[in-house]
Amino acid sequence: MPIPIRIVALLVFASTSTSTPASAFTPTSAPAPAPAACGERETAVVIDTHTHQMHLCNGGKIERTFAVALGSRGVGKQRQGDNRTPLGRYGLGPPRASKDFHIFVPVNYPTPAQARLGFTGSAIGIHGPPRGYETLAQLAMLISQDWTAGCIAVATDADIEAVAAWLRARDVKNVRLAA
Repeated sequence: MPIPIRIVALLVFASTSTSTPASAFTPTSAPAPAPAACGERETAVVIDTHTHQMHLCNGGKIERTFAVALGSRGVGKQRQGDNRTPLGRYGLGPPRASKDFHIFVPVNYPTPAQARLGFTGSAIGIHGPPRGYETLAQLAMLISQDWTAGCIAVATDADIEAVAAWLRARDVKNVRLAA
């Protein structure tokens, strides 16, 4: 059975890295504002949870952008098992192989301050699609809705490989998740 054109277009758009925000592709009468995702001189991964975009920021400039899926219950993680993606600034562990997601980049959640406030949880990270999702239709479904248990997921193995290579090349150790 052929894959519907709009699913293929969605997958191609979401898996194509660009420094142009998704809002620039929305027809408007005024030009889209410049992205404010990266802080001045910031080198970090920045997740805009509102637009579902992950920006790779180097020296305050966006080098690449990826569409992402988040926790199935939204953002604001506070408890183990709440299926929410945390908000805040966290350290990143080194990218590692994962039997479930190809590559997994650990996010050091909760911070010590959050733990003192009673926040719980672990195994939060940035990763690729789960094993067993290889067709275009399956991959398109993964980025069209939030499905993770609190992680940040890119659409394809190629996307997470590019993220991991970028992190290693720049020795990036931080992620900022903003609403």
